[in-house]
Amino acid sequence: MIIVTTNDLPGYRVTQVKGLARGITVRSRSIVGNIGGAIQSIFGGNISVYTNLAEQARQEALSLLTSDAQKMGANAIIAMRYDANEIMDGITEVLAYGTAVVVEAN
Repeated sequence: MIIVTTNDLPGYRVTQVKGLARGITVRSRSIVGNIGGAIQSIFGGNISVYTNLAEQARQEALSLLTSDAQKMGANAIIAMRYDANEIMDGITEVLAYGTAVVVEAN
């Protein structure tokens, strides 16, 4: 699966547009993560507990996006984007979306 954030794919031509594909995950911070994050924030710098949680959520959303596009019969995703929203305190939705397409090499 080819995934790009651009609207086109140099060296390929789009032969079919399958439609919008998406992957969504909803994550919450654990009590242990909150304590670890609070301790790390005292010292400043990167709060690795939250960085790791954010990366895991993005990776899961991307995996679900890829799966959705494959079910549609696509072999590429163009104009891929991430979006994240806090649903409530400590609970975040991460969405990965893009246009599922079939491409062929030029």
